[in-house]
Amino acid sequence: MPTFNSRSIRRATLTALLLVPAQMAFYGCTNLTEVPKDRLTPDNAFHSDAEVLAGVASVYAQLRGTMWEYYNLSEISTDEMIVPTRGQDWYDNGRWLEVYKQQWNPNSGATLVDVNGAWNVLFSGVARANLMIDVITKAGGPTAPQTLAELKTVRAWYYYMLMDFFGGVPLVTGTQVGASARASGDSVFRFIESELLAARTLLPATRPADQTGRATSGVADAILAGLYLNAQVFNGTVTSGGLTKGTGRWADAITAADRVINSGNYALEANWQHNFTPDNHDSRENIWYIAHTNLQPGLGMSLPMRTLHYNQLKVAGGPWNGFATLSETYHAFDPADNRRNIFLVGQQYSFDTGLPVKDRAGNSLVFTDTIGNENAAAENEGPRFNKFSPLTTALDGGSHPNNFPFFRLAEMYLIKAEAQNELGQTAAAIANVNIVRARQFATPKPLSAGLSQSDARQAIFNERLFEFTAEAKRRQDMIRAGTYVSARRFKGASAAYKVLFPIPTTQIASNPLLTQNPGY
Repeated sequence: MPTFNSRSIRRATLTALLLVPAQMAFYGCTNLTEVPKDRLTPDNAFHSDAEVLAGVASVYAQLRGTMWEYYNLSEISTDEMIVPTRGQDWYDNGRWLEVYKQQWNPNSGATLVDVNGAWNVLFSGVARANLMIDVITKAGGPTAPQTLAELKTVRAWYYYMLMDFFGGVPLVTGTQVGASARASGDSVFRFIESELLAARTLLPATRPADQTGRATSGVADAILAGLYLNAQVFNGTVTSGGLTKGTGRWADAITAADRVINSGNYALEANWQHNFTPDNHDSRENIWYIAHTNLQPGLGMSLPMRTLHYNQLKVAGGPWNGFATLSETYHAFDPADNRRNIFLVGQQYSFDTGLPVKDRAGNSLVFTDTIGNENAAAENEGPRFNKFSPLTTALDGGSHPNNFPFFRLAEMYLIKAEAQNELGQTAAAIANVNIVRARQFATPKPLSAGLSQSDARQAIFNERLFEFTAEAKRRQDMIRAGTYVSARRFKGASAAYKVLFPIPTTQIASNPLLTQNPGY
């Protein structure tokens, strides 16, 4: 076993973090019950610094998997996104509209594919982290404490996402094999909190350019701020009748957000759009993100492909013409708000040539601001997202190099604002919201300092929509605001317990210690 040294880990460039060697591929311990013959363990692998580094890189690389099921479920189950059926396209046995209409059950198509996929991806991330924590604990060395803190921070983020979707989940921190029962949601919350509080004191405040995307103390604090923001939900009780909120952690949310805001390591970008462009790797606003690259096919993001029309971009495979938003959401944006420019409506143009584009029938491609029938939509219906603008020279649809932010500095201001308002500090809350709004209007449109607490609560909720559309925040926001299961045109159609997803029947079948979420 090599001794873990600083020189080897500091060579973890962006490329190293993404280009994990094939021989370092990890088994996805989704139910933590099986061990294949080729399973990597501390005893049969990691005999060199290069192997250890590749193992650490693999824990980060698994984050790319969250850009499909976790992202899609976080967005399409809300009022932000819809994937209408367009002729023969995007039906997939009704999965996409099942998610949109919140009609899933433990054995439905969306659950067996999408929810199950999210479970597998997230627990695979936990398993990778557990293995490398074991490896580095045994290897020791002067940088082991910092690297262990780094790995525990990333593992805490995987558990955060699992708790977000499922509530209580198996809480496994070692490489042992066997079925594991679910821990309670509040136990998972306390574990995440304790891991992050311990890690933040050992992590560096900043990283050099060749370590972009790796955890810092700011990352730990940002996750903590999000954890405390949602504490009433995460520590609440879900029954078949719905969510009973737990105790809020508003003061702690302010403290964590302030540590990020006052660190001096982040700054709001004057050009808000730069946080999402293909060259956003130097954004000072993005705190915690998936580091994407265009160096090899499939190592970037595919968000532009999901929404753009087939004829708008000449990339291998072409765009997919799927995801859109609702008229109500599009029109919720003030036309004077620069953030409304993320939507494409009206005559469309080629990203390659700038010339007008036609649809597949030869007609001018004009995106409408409405979708008449989500079960039979035309190929031009619905406003499209262009928040993460495409790279015209991408190697394929999954190679757009835009980093995807989990947390930005703007959110720290809005987390602080929401917490302040809940504590009765409404004037201070409005001032923080206006810091975020200030860069978006040519003629300033600050929120009124005289808003009531109730009106400020709604204004902050709206501001999060305008600021974080397409960043996988909306589901958590709507659950926190109490609007998630009564959203959209299906008001009252979704059962209240669906603030949690079901445990897929495939997972329960493979792990008899698992129990189903209430209501399912």
